[in-house]
Amino acid sequence: MGTEPLRYSMNIQWSEEDQTYIATIPELPGCKTHGTTYVEAVKQGQDAIESWIEANKAWGRPIPAPRVTMTA
Repeated sequence: MGTEPLRYSMNIQWSEEDQTYIATIPELPGCKTHGTTYVEAVKQGQDAIESWIEANKAWGRPIPAPRVTMTA
């Protein structure tokens, strides 16, 4: 894969309603998944990023660049 999946932002939040961790990828519209543990949610998030990119490439859609975050 040309784009490094780990460079995309990933938000992990606990869902009381679903009793699971929800992983969302802000740069990739509709890209989200879940896991029963925090670590599982991160792994599932990485898989979701790869799948999202592969599918959108196949459909000829543009792939957004990872967001650049600067900290001081």
